Amino acid sequence: MNAPAGTAKPPAVQLKTRKPTGIVPWPLLLIEGEEGAGKTYSAAQFSSSDRIGQMYWIDLDEGSADEYAAIEGANYLIIEHDGTYRDILEQVEAVHAEARRAAAAGEPPVVLTIDSGSALWRMLTNWTYERGRRTRKNRALLQEDPDAAFDIGRNLWNDATERWNRIIYLLRTLPGIAIVLARGKQVSATDDNGQPIQNKSEWKVSAQKDLGFDSSCWVRMKRNADPQVIKVRSLRMRVEKNKPLPLRDFSIEDLVFNKLGCSVESQPRIMPALVGDLVQPWLARIAGLTDKKLLEALWRAVPDPVNRLSHDEILTIRAAAEQRAAELDSPRREMGEGPLSDADKLRAAAQRKADEQDADAEQ
Repeated sequence: MNAPAGTAKPPAVQLKTRKPTGIVPWPLLLIEGEEGAGKTYSAAQFSSSDRIGQMYWIDLDEGSADEYAAIEGANYLIIEHDGTYRDILEQVEAVHAEARRAAAAGEPPVVLTIDSGSALWRMLTNWTYERGRRTRKNRALLQEDPDAAFDIGRNLWNDATERWNRIIYLLRTLPGIAIVLARGKQVSATDDNGQPIQNKSEWKVSAQKDLGFDSSCWVRMKRNADPQVIKVRSLRMRVEKNKPLPLRDFSIEDLVFNKLGCSVESQPRIMPALVGDLVQPWLARIAGLTDKKLLEALWRAVPDPVNRLSHDEILTIRAAAEQRAAELDSPRREMGEGPLSDADKLRAAAQRKADEQDADAEQ
């Protein structure tokens, strides 16, 4: 069919391809195992390598970072944070940016060590349980019986997993070496309903369940055995099914540069973030704007065909820009600024209602 007169023809979609590089990417290392097996020691020792650049260390409820600096040659910087998810995420983003700068300058790779992934997931789990307690249904239940078991909506667990994945994505695409330490131990096996299976045990990593899958190399350490490679994504190393590969005289330097074959030519894994639509980056941009003129310019620019936005996406983004402009016109009052106006009270009541509906929603 011919397009109506005066209607612009949509541009033809062009095939986008490239040749594979064959370059070994920088790894996301998962090093998990028993307490006292040497996980933290191996990471601190790696910081002394002359084949890496600056190592940054995020200590999450482990408390070992200062002490392990006494290892001969250890050279890492401890990242300070206030314990909140937002601050931790922002610091990981800052390291990601620094690693990108170092890679562009041809410098040795930046290394980021997180000690531990177990503590990070435990924080998100506690956050999920606290949110579950605050739902209207569970508040009523716990008022009658403070020790009652309560259900947590899947939407709350999805929020925790989304927060976890935001950090994991930054680690997987880091233009350098990412190391996640985690606790692992033998536990009683459970069935699909979470009930223990008699006389059967299994090894469990204390972290979000997909951490092993997301890592490019998974090492397990036990106190009375050589470290083992449980999984590796590499053409240079092979782990047979149900036959972990033992590593004698283990060091992270040897694993990364000799066994995996990484070098100064390595690059991060090329993995664009998968999103269901193009809205989210626009919403994040809008939330950070504090100038109404910039919001108005964004509002006008949204329909530009170069943005490749659908009609519904344009409406969503424009509505968010309008809401943000309204917030700038009537900023929230802080304590001590006097009584709220009637409009403020109505807006606050509507927000509380929306928050309650979100908290009670279950998928």
